[in-house]
Amino acid sequence: MRMSVIGTGYLGAVHAVCMAHLGHDVVAYDTDASKIDMLSAGSSPFYEPGFDELLGTVLATGRLRFTKSPVEAVSGATVHFVCVGTPQLPGSDAADVQYVDGAFRMVAENADCDGLIVGKSTVPVGTAQRLAAELATSPLGLELAWNPEFLREGKAIEDTLRPDRLVFGVTSEHAEKTLQEVYGPIIDAGTPHLTSDLATSELVKVAANAFLATKISFINAMAEVCDLVDADVVTLSRALGYDDRIGARFLNAGLGFGGGCLPKDIRAFSARAGELGASHALRFLHEVDKINIRQREKAVEVARAAVGGEFLGKSIAVLGAAFKPNSDDVRDSPALNVAAAMHLKGADVRVHDPKAIENARARFPTLGYFDSAEAACRNADLIVLATEWEEYCTIDPVAFRSVVREPRLLDTRNAIDRQYWSDAGWQMFGLGRGGPKA
Repeated sequence: MRMSVIGTGYLGAVHAVCMAHLGHDVVAYDTDASKIDMLSAGSSPFYEPGFDELLGTVLATGRLRFTKSPVEAVSGATVHFVCVGTPQLPGSDAADVQYVDGAFRMVAENADCDGLIVGKSTVPVGTAQRLAAELATSPLGLELAWNPEFLREGKAIEDTLRPDRLVFGVTSEHAEKTLQEVYGPIIDAGTPHLTSDLATSELVKVAANAFLATKISFINAMAEVCDLVDADVVTLSRALGYDDRIGARFLNAGLGFGGGCLPKDIRAFSARAGELGASHALRFLHEVDKINIRQREKAVEVARAAVGGEFLGKSIAVLGAAFKPNSDDVRDSPALNVAAAMHLKGADVRVHDPKAIENARARFPTLGYFDSAEAACRNADLIVLATEWEEYCTIDPVAFRSVVREPRLLDTRNAIDRQYWSDAGWQMFGLGRGGPKA
């Protein structure tokens, strides 16, 4: 099937590559010439495990092309996927849908045949219905559908080719059949697919993110209580996770969530509920957001207490800058936020990350950046494990004692063997696990 993908950011580039891998003829479009040039040359503008290899493979087949021309992108295509960003509006919690509107408008103005425009971007509920009404005035037979994405950074290819579900928001049998054809190999492999109205399909993604964010903030609220009574939140979360009504996933206490989706999505969802006259229904999301931010503040205060109550003159090694492992994304990164906060309070902050150093440097150029974890930790008064990359979780605590000035570790992700490090002579600190009180 001939299709276009509008937007070559994280979502769009991964989707385009995976659709070509499934056998479709794909042309991906972006206004950012540098992205198009990089992708055309087989190089990715972001880090995602396995992406560069799959990109090279599908480029070699000739089934995938990248273009800066809107005409070239949509000409002859019968399916158009809109994969552009919906950032938070400046000074507001609401989502900025101008890029989605522009992408739909671009397709409508340049299409030369009937087709299906499929939104994948995360948008406020009601956006699809508004866009469908606008498309109804097009002289061509352009129909709208919504097919929300559920990608996890670090596992985006797996989540595209082997998703846990597909959701098709459609208004006709033809649109449903078209999407079933697009995802034929995935459906044939046993992936559940649900068909809904447009509004329900828009709500699925934001509702899922709101639930996951709530689960994370719940266990972090429990971590606050655990610190007050010297209980262990790791054991608590493990005990809760055995209850199959609750489950263990997203129940790890720590520094909280970040990135380009969960924080902005829960704020935009709450803002949209207010616009619809249902602000009371999602009022709890404000507290979810506050708990999440409070974890970062708590980590900074625990770090300060760990080095004697004053950052000035202290060297702090921060291991991790990305908001999660297996990603180079530093948008709303708790790790980078904590590093910057300690720097502003007087600490000499030294940062390492396997993939996110350049993105972090662009955001906070005044921090110190190092090419290895050992270099960042040299003569440190405290190590802060802020992103749970595998290479950090497997550091030899015995060997590392000779690297640092003081063997102190604040594990903000509860990711390492606390007893093993303690037995090796390290003073251990955490969130929800005791230690110096903030």
